[in-house]
Amino acid sequence: MIIRPAHETELPALRPLESAAGAPFHDIGMAAVADDEPPALATLAASLRAGRLLVAYAEEGPGDGLAGYLMWEPVDGATHIEQVSVAPAYAHRRIGQALIDRAAHDGGDRPLTLTTFRDVPWNAPYYARLGFRPLADAELTPGLRAIRAHEAELGLDRWPRLCMRREAATA
Repeated sequence: MIIRPAHETELPALRPLESAAGAPFHDIGMAAVADDEPPALATLAASLRAGRLLVAYAEEGPGDGLAGYLMWEPVDGATHIEQVSVAPAYAHRRIGQALIDRAAHDGGDRPLTLTTFRDVPWNAPYYARLGFRPLADAELTPGLRAIRAHEAELGLDRWPRLCMRREAATA
């Protein structure tokens, strides 16, 4: 497996990968999530320019073997994972974990944070296995509160959501 910063030529391939990775939400009654529009090319390009967009390949080469991607941003002194997606053909190969570990490395000596669905098996329970813990409301930073408010505006609170954190020492 190869994990590296994304190249601009790879950006168009990330959108269909995201759609494919979201398709299993149909199976658990979350069609609105499954059918959500992937990040716009402009959003992906902004993350790329900032050096906060990673891709994973089962083998080297754009297009063929593209297994996943991760987009992150700094939020209140943490490396906040905005999106991590793995193509279904590459599921259960620890690609998501490898992308998260690389983001932890690239983000520096900071904790990792993310927001996720509490009850979806490949969301909060998966992240808990990777060392993330749920944050109580009192622990939310202003940036995380803003992210959660935006998610609520998008209608994601139809299903239980939470913020999670992994300390830098375990990252």
